[in-house]
Amino acid sequence: MSKPLMPDVSVNGVEISAADIAAEAQNHNAPKDKPGWAWKSGARALVIRELLMQEARKRDLQPAPKELEPGKVETDDESLIRLLLELAVVPETPSAAEVAKVYADHPDMFRAPTLYEPTHILFAADPSNTEDREAAYKKAEAALVTLNKQPGAFGALAREVSDCPSKENGGQLGQMVSGDTVPEFERAMDALEAGQLCPAPVPTRYGIHLLRLDAKAIGDVLPFEAVKEQITEMVEKANWAKAANGFVETLVSNAEISGIEMAA
Repeated sequence: MSKPLMPDVSVNGVEISAADIAAEAQNHNAPKDKPGWAWKSGARALVIRELLMQEARKRDLQPAPKELEPGKVETDDESLIRLLLELAVVPETPSAAEVAKVYADHPDMFRAPTLYEPTHILFAADPSNTEDREAAYKKAEAALVTLNKQPGAFGALAREVSDCPSKENGGQLGQMVSGDTVPEFERAMDALEAGQLCPAPVPTRYGIHLLRLDAKAIGDVLPFEAVKEQITEMVEKANWAKAANGFVETLVSNAEISGIEMAA
């Protein structure tokens, strides 16, 4: 007999259906040529959820749903898992030395915002429309050829072809700081020196951009006391995640699980 493509999965005798795994798999990214990765990730997620629910019932916890935001309340299962984790996960309290070490080891994480002065030309295109994106990219490439030959033509070209209101100012966006724009545009600015034209078009959710960075001032590292509370919260979250992972690993190691390898 051949081995089934998607074997049955069970957790301490409780079966998790292939249909439930297939539905969960849609929430997990995987390469197009590796659809089994999403299925395995979905199966592992449902195994962990089932283990948490079994442990909550074993402790005789009773659901007490909380309002997550206006009009959205936890389900009973979500409430039980939250209550279980609140009881079972006991993270280490960050020490002063631990917090200071994070600052000393990663000072660049705690800089004041970087100041940018970008100029751009936008060829607008919805990310969901492949044809429009391809057409916009070709227009951007053609315009970039012109700018490489005539760098001084950026403002005039922006006024002529840009789909952004900044075209009225020759594409100038004024001063911006870290976080003011979408991540993909900011990454492109970070890679440029002041006065440099980006050597390739920059795709974002708004379309395809030609980008010139006119000025950039990298923010100074902030004093430790100014970021001490922020670092403490970071370490608290990391410690909680570590403790939660340890708790789940204990549940997995003590369970009878078939149909999926949990070690990965």
